[in-house]
Amino acid sequence: MAIAENQAASDAPLREPESDRSAPDLPARARTRVRKFATRVLMIFAPVHLYVAWSLIPDLTPEPILQAFGGVIMVVSTVLIPYGTLASQFVSHQALVDRLVWAGSLTMGWFSSVLVLTLVRETVLWVPGVRPWAHESALAVLAVSVAVTVVGFFNARRVARVVHVDVPLANLPPALDGFTIAQITDIHVGSTIKRDYVQGIVERVNELNADIVAVTGDVVDGKVSRLSGDTAPLAQLRARHGAYVVTGNHEYYSGADDWMEEFRRLGLQTLMNEHRVIDHDGANIVVAGINDFSAARVNPAHESDPAAAIAGSPDGAPKVLLAHQPRSADAALEAGFDLQLSGHTHGGQFWPWNHFVRMQQPYTAGLHRLGALWIYTSRGTGYWGPPKRFGVPSEITLIRLTSQLASRLIPEA
Repeated sequence: MAIAENQAASDAPLREPESDRSAPDLPARARTRVRKFATRVLMIFAPVHLYVAWSLIPDLTPEPILQAFGGVIMVVSTVLIPYGTLASQFVSHQALVDRLVWAGSLTMGWFSSVLVLTLVRETVLWVPGVRPWAHESALAVLAVSVAVTVVGFFNARRVARVVHVDVPLANLPPALDGFTIAQITDIHVGSTIKRDYVQGIVERVNELNADIVAVTGDVVDGKVSRLSGDTAPLAQLRARHGAYVVTGNHEYYSGADDWMEEFRRLGLQTLMNEHRVIDHDGANIVVAGINDFSAARVNPAHESDPAAAIAGSPDGAPKVLLAHQPRSADAALEAGFDLQLSGHTHGGQFWPWNHFVRMQQPYTAGLHRLGALWIYTSRGTGYWGPPKRFGVPSEITLIRLTSQLASRLIPEA
């Protein structure tokens, strides 16, 4: 259930080239792939749930009726995780889809904690003298998993806090010393994140009075026709030089071209392997954006290209790249960027999966340096899948550019 790995896996069957969207049999083919994927997930989760049930239920209670009830809960969880979270591919009634996604996502978050704590418990029970505490330890697994899920829910559902980050750039023009970028990313508007949630984010961003707003992808989980009302508050984003947006991998699962058109309609400036030159008090700064690192798998015409994004930009001007995935950093360094702003990882979203994200991405969260390039990876402003954040808070990031001597240095990655 690692966020990065689960994210890639759960979305895999929904990936379809946008150039083929007009094919008359595409919906049927897409549904078939989702059904097969859900069945595979069910086959994986069934023995995992059986293991948890076998480990916990007999030690929780000796009563057959209560044990049977525990077994029913495990069966429901086994089914809800794949079929609830993918309900939009099976059910046409949107209100029912939203309820099923809520149920599947909450179950996924809770069972994730149950599984991890069960593994810890089974390990501890091997210690001599601990076995007599089997009942108490089983109760502890149940209680702690519920507590972590509840705390994680409230952490995920509240408006993200503001994180202030200074980034020192060499040869920064005096006029740009103190230039601010408000970054939001990975909101994942969908069945559990709606208009009110987005409105809260927008209001907090606007309070920062930033010079620009950077939206670094994964804004949505669904089609424009379904979610345009929920993303509408993005039109209210305010910054001195405007708001800029790039695609994340989830835009490509939901119709990237349609969404970029919708973002333009809302007043955001879209950056698709291109840049804008901003004149700030007489000094130029380049703000560029690339398509998602994996975009070409869905639409070859959208291949991510940092070199194209920077081509023709003025020499000597600081160059900032909006790139959804941190692993764009090598190409960004080669292209000549000074700073890359990314998201995608969610910081792992909740313990212990934050320790596994680095298996897929070079940077999990925070500020890092790769040669002359600075990379800031946000933990995300919303959440994906389980409405749960534990030990990994969401964030709205206020980046402030400073001269080299004005800030502490971060060790090179």
